[in-house]
Amino acid sequence: MNQLDWDHLRHVLAVGTAGSLAGAARQLGVNHTTVLRRLEALEAHLGTRLFERARGGYEPTEAGWLLLSQARRMADQADAIERQVLGRDRELTGLLRVTTAFIGMSYLLPEPLAEFARRYPGIEVEVSENAVMVDLARRQADEAQGWVRRQADVALRLSGQVAEHLVGRQLGQAQFRVYAPRGAAHLPQTVVPLPELIAQAPWIAFERDNQARVYDRWMKQHLAHSRVVMRVDIFDATMSMMRTGIGVGLLPTFIEPRHPELVAVSDEIPELATPVWLLTHPDLRRTARVQAFMQLVGDAVAQRLRVQR
Repeated sequence: MNQLDWDHLRHVLAVGTAGSLAGAARQLGVNHTTVLRRLEALEAHLGTRLFERARGGYEPTEAGWLLLSQARRMADQADAIERQVLGRDRELTGLLRVTTAFIGMSYLLPEPLAEFARRYPGIEVEVSENAVMVDLARRQADEAQGWVRRQADVALRLSGQVAEHLVGRQLGQAQFRVYAPRGAAHLPQTVVPLPELIAQAPWIAFERDNQARVYDRWMKQHLAHSRVVMRVDIFDATMSMMRTGIGVGLLPTFIEPRHPELVAVSDEIPELATPVWLLTHPDLRRTARVQAFMQLVGDAVAQRLRVQR
């Protein structure tokens, strides 16, 4: 029997993970007909059906479950091999993928990234902004390059908890205050007691059911009976809405130097102080470009956090 084609296996693994051809196609960045063709080719090669086509999606058969289990193990091993090889890279060249939240890219990283680019012109930095922590151990589909693109090598995160398998530095803490548009006659313009703000001010809050972040939970607990005039999902959207003058909002204090149009109307809220981390996978920490990034950018962001107030 000819050897199994790994390209077929990765398409079938995506179907098993997504539960549908369309979901697998989105995950891999290909057309759904490509996924179907790969699946049918592997089923023909093995002489067995791997999925039952049901109205609710693709359900693995017994043979399918066995194949998926082995394919996942192979994917994990491939990821481990790649990390270990990259971890021994001593050259200050190549691609470095960084992931962070939108607020991190907007306010903490621009100057440190610019200095890093000047200091290490041989390293190409690619930044991905997203609100959730991506898996630093996993690769993702890349239609142009094949299934070899790592989601990220380094992550800058505001979080009270980080995965135990990651390593890195706590750079400091982000502090939080309530802000209002400067000059808004119907909104407070000086620091007032927090209970008064909660009870009387119109608020720009986060989504009602989101509880993933400490400030989501704080808002859900404290603003349940407040006058919420708008709900958004990220801090950047909070600032955009605050500029219209419709309400007050919760923001990290490190935004202050770039927003003189906002005025702090509360003291810092101790229970919202959030650690800021710079993280990588243990297998990558010996890579020269990762070490250089962790040192230079980490030091710069740590300094920025020390002078945020």
